[in-house]
Amino acid sequence: MKAYISLVSSLSRVLGVIAILLVAGAALVVCQMVFVRYVLNGSTVWQTEFVIYALVAATFLGSPFVLLEGGHVNVDLLPNAMPRPVRLVMNAAAGLVGLAFAALLAWSGWIYFEEAWTNGWTTDTVWAPPLWIPLAPLPLGIGVLCLQYVAEILRPFAGNGYGKAIL
Repeated sequence: MKAYISLVSSLSRVLGVIAILLVAGAALVVCQMVFVRYVLNGSTVWQTEFVIYALVAATFLGSPFVLLEGGHVNVDLLPNAMPRPVRLVMNAAAGLVGLAFAALLAWSGWIYFEEAWTNGWTTDTVWAPPLWIPLAPLPLGIGVLCLQYVAEILRPFAGNGYGKAIL
């Protein structure tokens, strides 16, 4: 159980770093786009679409890291007022609800990704990248989010204390 938690936590951290790099890349592309448009008076073809896809990908890929670090918004007034055994049950129930939602989102995202891959869909823009590329972060990031939810549910039982996310 501890090995699973450690492995998933490491994977979530790697995806967190990738999310940071995507946000940084998006910022650099925005700067390049502004330079090309307003200094060189040129047109931009791919920049806006890249920035949108990079920021959405960063959101999905970064979500397991946010859960690992307890960065999601939560209201903890009631759980903090409860004794430890009740708090443990409440945390597990909240984790299971989050896991169910994330699993449904990952599954539907996988179906959409697979359709785009199989049918060779592209975006309806001048750049026209294959649609599976911007769709891949949804099932990947949310799939790892599911694994991180399981790790956070198991964490109190592994002797590591309470998990940060569903405390």
